[in-house]
Amino acid sequence: MKVWCNGNFGTEGMALLREGTRAHELVLSSALNSSVLAVGSRDPALKAADIAFGQPDAADCMESSTLRWIEVSSAGYTRYDTEEFRAALRRRGALFTNASQVYADPCAEHVLAMMLALGRQLLPSYQSQLTDHDWPYEERRGKTRLVRGQTLTMLGFGAIGRRLAELLAPFGLRLYALRRQLRSEPGVHVVAEESLTRVLGESDHVVNILPENEATRNYVNARRIGCFKAGARFYNVGRGATVDQDALIEGLKSGRIGAAYLDVMVPEPLPPAHPLWSTPNCYVTPHAAGGQQHGELALVRHFLANLAAFEKGGNLTDRVV
Repeated sequence: MKVWCNGNFGTEGMALLREGTRAHELVLSSALNSSVLAVGSRDPALKAADIAFGQPDAADCMESSTLRWIEVSSAGYTRYDTEEFRAALRRRGALFTNASQVYADPCAEHVLAMMLALGRQLLPSYQSQLTDHDWPYEERRGKTRLVRGQTLTMLGFGAIGRRLAELLAPFGLRLYALRRQLRSEPGVHVVAEESLTRVLGESDHVVNILPENEATRNYVNARRIGCFKAGARFYNVGRGATVDQDALIEGLKSGRIGAAYLDVMVPEPLPPAHPLWSTPNCYVTPHAAGGQQHGELALVRHFLANLAAFEKGGNLTDRVV
C-alpha cells in the first residue's frame, strides 16, 4: 500500500515511521509540518495514496478515489468534521481516525494540575514570591479548598474525559459528563442537554473538552455561564471557539466564575494586548495541554499500531468514521 504523510515527527519519529512502514511505500509530502495544529497544504501525491497520516488537505481527501484510511495526528478534527467529508468517506468505505489516546494523559493531567494549583493557592503564593515576598499565612490557609467531595461537570466525554475521570477517582468527586450518547460510564453520571442547567448549578468545576463544530461554537455562552454555581472554576482544553470569550470575561469580573484556566482560545497565539491576559483570576497557557516529552514518537506509535490492525482487518483505535 502507498502511505502518504505530511507530518515531521523529528529524527527518531521519522526513523520509526520509515521502519514501521517498510512493507509499504512511504510517500512524504514536499511540505512537512512539525505542528499538529498546522493546516496541511494540497498535495497531488495524496490522491494516489491508500493511507494518509498527518494533517492532509480535506479537499484532497474527498477527491481521492484510492484513500482507504486517514489518521490525523491531532485529537481535534474540525476541518474534517462536516457531513460532506463524512459522506465522501462513507461512499467508498474509507476509515477516519484521530489520535485522541495520545493526548488523553497529558490533557487530563493538565486539568488536574490546575485544579490542585488553584485549590492549594499555589499561584498567588508564587506571585508573592515573585513580587512583594508577603507571608499571608491565615489568608492562604483560609482560601485553600479540598478537591475531595466536590462536583465536576465535563462538557464532552471522550478519551480525555475518561482519563480525567480515572485520575479524579481517588478524590471522591461527583462527576457529570454531557454527551450525546447516554450510555453509562463507570463512576460518571452521563447527562443529556436538558439536564445541563441543573448540573451546572451544582458544579464546583466545569471542564470544557468540546470539539469545534457548528453545534459547539460559542457553546459556553452568557446563558450557560449564568447557570454556573457562583464561584465555579472553568477549564478549557477543548477548543477556543466553543467559548464566548466576552461572556467569559464578564463572568470572571462579576464573580460568577471564580477562576478560569484556558489552554485554548481565539485567536492563537493570543495577542499581548488581549483582555484575557489581564482579566482577574484568568490563567492562560499556550495550547500546551496536549504536550509531552517524546510526543512525536507517541503519535507515530499510535499510527503504526493502527496500521497493524488495518492490515489484518481489525478494529482501529480512536476511530471517528
